[in-house]
Amino acid sequence: MEERVILVDINDSPIGEMGKLEAHQKGELHRAFSIFIFNSKGELLLQQRALDKYHSGGLWTNTCCSHQRPGEDNLDAANRRLMEEMGMKVNLTGVFNFTYRAEFENGLIEHEFDYVFFGKSDLLPVINKEEVEHYKYISMDLLEKELLHHQNHYTPWLKICLDRVIEQLK
Repeated sequence: MEERVILVDINDSPIGEMGKLEAHQKGELHRAFSIFIFNSKGELLLQQRALDKYHSGGLWTNTCCSHQRPGEDNLDAANRRLMEEMGMKVNLTGVFNFTYRAEFENGLIEHEFDYVFFGKSDLLPVINKEEVEHYKYISMDLLEKELLHHQNHYTPWLKICLDRVIEQLK
């Protein structure tokens, strides 16, 4: 059965559902979330997306990101997907949301109303190799330098929201 996403308007009011692939082909605005896990040193846990993902395969991104299922609470969705991708259970806190649109070389479009969650953990993930190629903890200073010199190694949504993440950490 195909995964479905929640279509929303610019105020995040639900306006329908659509298959995930179709929503990305049409560039429809839909609900999503991004998780940022920090260790006790303040380093961010990054994941490298699996090489065969339908877009952005092999790129580095925040700890976990995905879509809420119809009828699923934002926090429940974030906890579910963090366990599915990274094998981690962490207390998550909603911090902010943002909307973005990014077009990919394969014609797919991410157009998301994205909820951002923070968590803290020193645990190492147990990654799902179908979703995640690799992981690493990185200091925010080093990540900012990496994005200046190697921005094509990172997902668009990470680059778009990183300033707000840093602002929230201060």
